[in-house]
Formats: sequence, structure tokens, C-alpha cells
Amino acid sequence: MKKIYLSIVLLASLVWGACSSDDGSENAAYTVTALSEAPNWQMDWNNGQERPDWVAPDEAIYENWTILMVRIEEALRPFVSEDDMMALFVDGELRGLAKPAASLDGAQADDATFVMKAYGNEGGTEKVNVALKFYCHNLRHVFTLSEDIVMSSDESTGTDEDFIPEFTRGSAKYPAVKEVSVWGILAKAGVAPVAGNMVGAFVGDECRGTVTLAPSGHTALLIYGRHTGEWVTLKYYDAAKGVLYTIANAVNI
Repeated sequence: MKKIYLSIVLLASLVWGACSSDDGSENAAYTVTALSEAPNWQMDWNNGQERPDWVAPDEAIYENWTILMVRIEEALRPFVSEDDMMALFVDGELRGLAKPAASLDGAQADDATFVMKAYGNEGGTEKVNVALKFYCHNLRHVFTLSEDIVMSSDESTGTDEDFIPEFTRGSAKYPAVKEVSVWGILAKAGVAPVAGNMVGAFVGDECRGTVTLAPSGHTALLIYGRHTGEWVTLKYYDAAKGVLYTIANAVNI
């Protein structure tokens, strides 16, 4: 049986969503607060979505198939459970369905890995819309990454090297994603950044992204928004000084 190839380059481009890296407002002032211990900033990915009623496709109606092996990204890995599902849709039609911790020969696998057969009848030059969907039961959240791709034959994805889509960029809860230069924003506000310290993005009290400053001075922070146009406050914790710098309205998503 022939296989169809979901281009790893094009599927990797499913991890879309990074917007322009605008460094924030021109006059971002900051306040300073003393802290007795380091903050514990975490994203809340819980979304309250219903479990999808996905049904495995009938392989008898398809001519081709490909193997798709997907590793869940680090941010979502702690929430993976046996009740999770992953599905592949082509032009809205479900073509593959898998649960975690199962391999093709039935042996136990890493529970953050999904292995599925994805079926199709397309030729090697036909462009189709592919959507990879991950339902996380513990988070009640369906993450979706999609892209238009051209399918080729006789290849598979993720079996020779890790394929780790950034599902957090396909969040139903936070559909707007913006990447910013943390060092640039801090310097612009008059705060001296130090490698190893933490930065968090907030809308009100809701954490919208965190990062630890890298020694290179080029640390990027992904900020997750419920919609475009939100103003985001940045918080920078200086561990050596035990203080928190707060830069209000530092970034507009």
C-alpha cells in the first residue's frame, strides 16, 4: 500500500502564530516591590471544552496512508493522560485518530507520544488543508494547528526524528500569540536585565507567558492573548535583589 507524505517542513510550519516583535510602548514606567521569595508564575491552559466525538476513519475507503508520530511539547507534557486523543483532518475530513502511549506493534510507548496512521486518496501535487488536533483531557482543551500543504508519497513524519508541534500556538483559549524581545523591553524601561532571572507576562492577574533570561541576551518571550489588542504588563523578578519590577502596558498583542 502506498503512503502519502505529510511534509515535515510544511507540518512544522503548522506551528504558526508568532506576530511581529514590537517591543512595547515608548514610555513604559515601572514600579518596584520587595519579595521574600521567588514567584511561581504558571500558565492556566484549562479551557472547559467538551470531549470531541471523533471516530476512527474507515481505512477501506482510502488508497494510501502515512505514519505520523507526534511528540507533545514540554509545556503540555505534564498534562498528558490515557484519555487524550489526537486527530488528523484533511479538508475537514477525519483521516487519522490516535491515543497516547501506544505504538504500532502494541508495545507500551512514551505517554507523550502519539502514533497514528493517516489515510488519504490525494495525489502528489494536490494541495489540501491539514489540521492536527490534540484533545487534552486534563485541560479540557482542544489545540489545533492547520496549514495548506501538498502531499507527496512514500514518506512518513516523525519516525526518524522527533516531530514536536507547538500546540500552545494553536490554543482555543489563547488564539493570539506574540513574540517579543524581553531584553529590549526591560532596557527600554530602564531596568537592567540579568541572565537567570524570570519574566512573566500578565493581563490583570492572569499569567500569559513566562521565560527565564538566557545569557545570550536574546531571550524571546511568547505572550498568549485571548484576542488581539490586549495590553500586557511585564513583571521581572530580580532574584539577587529580591525585588519585582512591574512594567504596565509594556506590550500590545
